[in-house]
Amino acid sequence: MKLHELHPAEGSTTAQKRLGRGTGSGLGKTSGKGHKGAKARSGGGKRPGFEGGQMPLYRRVPKRGFTNIFGTEYAEVNVERLEIFNDGDTVTVEKLLEAGIIKKTLDGVKILGNGDLSKKLTVQAQKFTAGAKEKIEAVGGKAEVI
Repeated sequence: MKLHELHPAEGSTTAQKRLGRGTGSGLGKTSGKGHKGAKARSGGGKRPGFEGGQMPLYRRVPKRGFTNIFGTEYAEVNVERLEIFNDGDTVTVEKLLEAGIIKKTLDGVKILGNGDLSKKLTVQAQKFTAGAKEKIEAVGGKAEVI
């Protein structure tokens, strides 16, 4: 195989429509837009979500609540998920990401107290619940707030 022999797979590409190139082309005169009407005009057509004058769905659905733009959202990890680490390890946000326990850090990591912990770990996170801190320290570990 040579560079000049490469070509796209059969049927994966189609020729561009050449509009306004005479009546014989099949796309001449009105160029496939028909006669008059909104769709024939430049910039014509309806906006997304338009329902022909009927009250659109986004206006019919009741609105509730609000989004706090100053709110913080934490990636939450239960104490039981920390069992995968070895005894004496330092658990950081990077190690949690690496292990696949959390997908994104969001505004930080919060350790929750669900489950049991049997290993002595030094856990570094942005927040800890009282129960989580208690369980980590009960087995001789440390809960460090970053």
